Amino acid sequence: MEQIIECVPNFSEGRNMAIIKQITDEIETVPGVRLLNVDPGKATNRTVVTFVGSPAAVVEAAFLAIRKAGEVIDMRQHKGEHPRMGATDVCPLIPIANITMEETALWAQRLAERAGKELQLPVYLYEAAQPNKTRSNLSIIRAGEYEGFFKKIKQPEWKPDFGPAEFDARRGATVIGARDFLVAYNVNLNTTSTRRANSVAFDVREAGRVLREGDPINGKIVKDENGKPVSVPGALKAVKAIGWYIEEYGIAQISMNLTNINITSVHAAFDAVCKSAAERGLRVTGSELVGLIPLKAMLDAGKYFLEKQQRSSGVSEKELIRIAILSMGLDELGPFVPEERIIEYKMRAAAGSSGAPGARLISMSLRDFADETASESPAPGGGSIAAYAGSLGASLATMVANLSSHKKGWDDRWKEFSDWAEKGQGFKDELLRLVDADTHAFNSIMAAFGLPKGSEEEKAARHRAIQEATRTAIEVPFRVMEVSYASMDLIKAMATIGNPNSVSDAGVGALCVRAGVLGAYMNVRINAAGYDDKAFVNDVLARGKAIQDATLKAEAEILAIVDGKIGI
Repeated sequence: MEQIIECVPNFSEGRNMAIIKQITDEIETVPGVRLLNVDPGKATNRTVVTFVGSPAAVVEAAFLAIRKAGEVIDMRQHKGEHPRMGATDVCPLIPIANITMEETALWAQRLAERAGKELQLPVYLYEAAQPNKTRSNLSIIRAGEYEGFFKKIKQPEWKPDFGPAEFDARRGATVIGARDFLVAYNVNLNTTSTRRANSVAFDVREAGRVLREGDPINGKIVKDENGKPVSVPGALKAVKAIGWYIEEYGIAQISMNLTNINITSVHAAFDAVCKSAAERGLRVTGSELVGLIPLKAMLDAGKYFLEKQQRSSGVSEKELIRIAILSMGLDELGPFVPEERIIEYKMRAAAGSSGAPGARLISMSLRDFADETASESPAPGGGSIAAYAGSLGASLATMVANLSSHKKGWDDRWKEFSDWAEKGQGFKDELLRLVDADTHAFNSIMAAFGLPKGSEEEKAARHRAIQEATRTAIEVPFRVMEVSYASMDLIKAMATIGNPNSVSDAGVGALCVRAGVLGAYMNVRINAAGYDDKAFVNDVLARGKAIQDATLKAEAEILAIVDGKIGI
């Protein structure tokens, strides 16, 4: 499987896009690298660039970008709100797929060594790439910033890991490392006071604030027995934060780095800032993301804010994202376009597809999908239609769950129905994925049959390819059967305990799922006829028959409930 890493270099230029374009042009010259995002900030005078690819390709692109940044950015002229020490201020590598953090750290070390040697640039390692943990924290390395590094670099303890121990006035120094996915996130306040913003930042960041006697701002610093200042930890783990004033917007912000969103999520950080701000007489007006964010973080935020309202979180992915944007005011300072800001969406777009191999049917309109099915092409065929029928059945039951969650007089049952709706969304999404997967499986069989069969070796390779594709063409509709049948519990529950005004919708859902299961089983059987492994075939057919029988039984039970409630 292909290894994929992400690189998110921060360049000390956010106002002259012609300069940034020269840097990103270098990145895009490397085959196998996909540029995902370019996010400039005028007030910070800093641009965050995001690109992904194979480790070797990403490291090559990063090297070219660092070299070009040193040519086109003059740190002697740089002014900005964000801490910085070099033209390429920081360049982290992040494991994305099929690669460990340890392996990613080795690639970061190679990049740092090359930049130090070939560019004669002072380079420091940080986070997982830095073996010396006393100097692995970025904020500690960067302390003193550009202006202070002319002296700092001469100190023996701050000798660069690679490159000369001479500070380059034009290019500054660079920090290269490997880290987990970091979310750069700013929360907007209704104040222009940096001091008040910093007070909120100290409340929430993990490092907290220095403990003082009496007056928390001007009081004498409390020290421990070793003479070191005593700190009062903040409310959030894995969060770094400072307050600053953004002249471009005329507001103060809490600027945060969420270094592990599994520990502190974006929505938890937002709420913590809201709480601290309110206690200090301030109000949060919105927030902004810098760079990209994982899809899961947005979905989790949407669910969180819906549940705070005691509303069902069993809604579509699109709706969860919309709720997250609205709740955190992510579009206050500019449009928040999910396709541009969510990393999975950007990777799909850069790859030129909607994600899964051959995924195009589910992006069609209903009419186009029907027209495609009715055309002379053999795909999509019964397998894809069976999966779609199952998805419609699960969707109807999910609708009943959501309607029940919001039914007047049933307010105390919202969580019960929300949980059912979430299950339904899972069934629906998986079955929609299988719509395209079935067509892809059929096309793979056709491609295998089209392979050359002249020599004995070619014949053997062709037979293996046909068998592999046939197995997939059996497994996909069998999965349709499993998921569709699993949704029958949801449908029965909604017919039994759901909104009685929607009981007929549950009944139609059962009919759709019945069509999905029986139709998928036909596809399992017809494809199994051409598969050589008869033990596998016999097992699949037996399990498929059991699912079909159970589906018919569940359908009869559900329709009896529905008929009884309709009453005529």
